[in-house]
Amino acid sequence: MYYDEQTKTITTNRLLLRLFQKEDAAEVAKLCNNYNIYKHTLNLPYPYQIDDAVSWIKNHHDNFCEDKLYEFADKTNGRLYGSIALSNNQRFLHGEIAYFIGEVFWGKGFATEAAKAILQFAFTEKHYHKVFARCFLSNAASSKVLQKIGMEKEGVLKEHVKKEDRFKDLVYYGVINKQ
Repeated sequence: MYYDEQTKTITTNRLLLRLFQKEDAAEVAKLCNNYNIYKHTLNLPYPYQIDDAVSWIKNHHDNFCEDKLYEFADKTNGRLYGSIALSNNQRFLHGEIAYFIGEVFWGKGFATEAAKAILQFAFTEKHYHKVFARCFLSNAASSKVLQKIGMEKEGVLKEHVKKEDRFKDLVYYGVINKQ
């Protein structure tokens, strides 16, 4: 992982993670207007429209510059694969990872590669003590990604959120910076 502070980009072996731009809204809407992504995410609306993407992207740059939230587009070779984000709780020196990958790109290791990079960014560049993530118990693929990057299951919050008129369990994962 290489972080370029000037361009606010993270480069991995296969990926270029960069800030979202207004021009990405159509691609974001196309990827996110997918029921299979919606059912595995906490806050994504469905159907997902271009206006949702524009509204979501609007504050990314300011949030990044103010050290509130770092949201990167995984856009490599002119294609948008998804998004990876890291919140910043400065008081406790920790943050949460959240991501989505377009369904056509599932199973290719992009989520794991991006998550590893954002974890390294959190520990090396931002000096976090801890990084955590949460996913639905039913989302085995996300659990697998989080375990691959070294996170440990810390617990399950039973019927913690309501999605589609059903209560769902949330699994919490975390990792401590050992550096």
